[in-house]
Amino acid sequence: MDFREKVLYHQIYPGKLLADASASVLSLYFFWRHKPVAALLATVLPPVLASWIIIQRVDLEKYKHSSLGKYLNTYMTRQMEAVRMVGNIPMIIGAWYHRPWLIPVGVMIVLFGWLRGVLFPKTSRT
Repeated sequence: MDFREKVLYHQIYPGKLLADASASVLSLYFFWRHKPVAALLATVLPPVLASWIIIQRVDLEKYKHSSLGKYLNTYMTRQMEAVRMVGNIPMIIGAWYHRPWLIPVGVMIVLFGWLRGVLFPKTSRT
């Protein structure tokens, strides 16, 4: 498995999903408390560390060949990864300005980045 594939398939490794979700919740807490340095560290360090460890040490072949891996290969483009990242913006703004309704808006954007292929599957032209 080459590096590009590892970068793609590590996104569905349970440890990576847990690191990302935990980092998001923790960073929102710090943004809410107006502690930007702690928030930014919580946003960046756990996901980057988890990614590095997983890409270096985990055999991701079974994830590549799983149905979720095939879905990722088809639908998880750089654009959808960007959509997932952009979804953090309303969550951060909502936490900083104490507008809780913005947090689920951001979550919905992130989920759209993950689920676009379910919502709008590619149709084959035959």
